[in-house]
Amino acid sequence: MDSWLWWLLVAVALGVPLVITALPEFGLFAAGAGAAAVAAGLGVDVAWQFVVFVTVSVAMLVVVRPIAYRQLQRGPQVRMGIEALAGATAVVQERVDKDGGRIKLNGEIWSARALHPEHVYESGQQVDVIEIQGATALVD
Repeated sequence: MDSWLWWLLVAVALGVPLVITALPEFGLFAAGAGAAAVAAGLGVDVAWQFVVFVTVSVAMLVVVRPIAYRQLQRGPQVRMGIEALAGATAVVQERVDKDGGRIKLNGEIWSARALHPEHVYESGQQVDVIEIQGATALVD
């Protein structure tokens, strides 16, 4: 059997634990075996095929793995609950000033207070929600 076929079998064999365990390192080694299969297909000597396998595998571990783990740890940037309301636009229902008022935010009526005490917002104006403190929205 040709050596490129052996390297493809190694790549597939490394892909099986990747699927079963979800450890991405097996995929990186499988990529190294795939590169060695390409080298074998080009007629490179067996010793150099192994060098290609090791070099590509180590390069993938050094370069790709840290990038992948950073992306996994970052996670999706989905804001939920009160965090999702900050930055939203609301419509003033009752005059909002430093002492309070009412806004309509995402279809609900919220108590609100002006972020800056000197600002006053009249009914019908659009305001930006800066922060939620308890059950009161600070608006600007």
